Amino acid sequence: MVYISEILEGKVPEGKETDIRGWIHRTRSSGKICFVVIRDSTDTIQVTIRKGNVPDEDFDAAKNAMVESSIMVKGTVKKDERAPGGYELQGTSFKIFHYAEVYPITKDQSDEFLLDQRHLWLRSTEMQATLRIRSACFNALRTWFSDRGFHEVQSPTFVSGACEGGSTLFEVPFFKERKVYLSQSWQLYAEAMVMSLDKIFTIAPSFRAEKSRTRRHLAEFWHCEAEVAWIGNDDMMALEEDLIPYIVQTVIEKNRKDLEKLKRDISKLKKCEKPFERIRYSRAEELLAGKGVAPQTPGDLGYEEEKVLTEYFDKPFFVTHFPKKAKAFYHRPDPKDPSVVLCHDLLAPEGYGEIIGGGERIYDKDELIKRMDEEGLDKEPYQWYIDLRRFGTVPHSGFGLGIDRLVTWITGLSHIKYVIPFPRMMRRVYP
Repeated sequence: MVYISEILEGKVPEGKETDIRGWIHRTRSSGKICFVVIRDSTDTIQVTIRKGNVPDEDFDAAKNAMVESSIMVKGTVKKDERAPGGYELQGTSFKIFHYAEVYPITKDQSDEFLLDQRHLWLRSTEMQATLRIRSACFNALRTWFSDRGFHEVQSPTFVSGACEGGSTLFEVPFFKERKVYLSQSWQLYAEAMVMSLDKIFTIAPSFRAEKSRTRRHLAEFWHCEAEVAWIGNDDMMALEEDLIPYIVQTVIEKNRKDLEKLKRDISKLKKCEKPFERIRYSRAEELLAGKGVAPQTPGDLGYEEEKVLTEYFDKPFFVTHFPKKAKAFYHRPDPKDPSVVLCHDLLAPEGYGEIIGGGERIYDKDELIKRMDEEGLDKEPYQWYIDLRRFGTVPHSGFGLGIDRLVTWITGLSHIKYVIPFPRMMRRVYP
């Protein structure tokens, strides 16, 4: 048995008999000949079944089986420019493993219908290409970190306190009527582990109860987060402008056909090369003003403002030094201007906006307590976090990358819901 991609890539010699397994993608018959397009996990290929070249029961099976029936086919490889992919399989055996019922998905279905049928729509050419690109991004992330001496570690999903703000916490019941929350980020726990392993990362789901319906928000999303001891905000940005081009170039190299199936303009992705331009938040406000736009939340950037900012750039860029009031309590104020913090957002071009948020952490105990008091935080749930500043504290920085957002930009798709198998949004928890 071979994969269809091996045939289309010329790895199976023309004239060689081979067998494939998969599902019927399309089918049509005319008299004594059936043209059946077969799909497996790698690609699609046309199989030609001629009456007399296969047993009668095999021909009847090819003629009668409906879309998504699972099949096992044996045939001879033949080059044919008229066939999709330039090759076809001339069938010598056609066995049905399971006859599918009438498939509910036809052309021109609404988004909501396809989301309700997501368990089946995952088989579509578009979703297959997207999921392969998604897989390539995950693999590239792990390879990049491993090659640079990072350790992969994990943190709890049940947490006792907020990391990114209490208003976006999902509260869940715990034992003995206690309440805990689903993790928004590993960040506080990473600061404990980085003092042990120096360079760490995780890839895990995070949960945000944001009542937002933009094209880039999910209630449950996949988060790649990293933390490094002994470095500051500038060095962390340098790591990111090495990481992102690596991922993009890996996908272009390994998944070009998938990008083409999604009609992605690859020339735009090829512009993703370091260095990335860095602008301060104050400069971002000036650029927005030039377009007649002001941030809806003073001191911060929302999706609409980010989309406008990306019009100035044709590759990812950093926005740094946000006002202290707009960022979480653990960001270190800039010693040169304590009204802003040593942080950064990395924005993707073409209107996609923020894909990474990161920065330098407060490592002085007194400064941390002062910031917690300014934010009105109850320090009891954070005593262990304060302890980290009591025993061998060092400068450290980190970032959080929204993998789903990254994949949305790389694929060029219009909404984040298209790049995750089963999206969880404000109004979507089925299937």
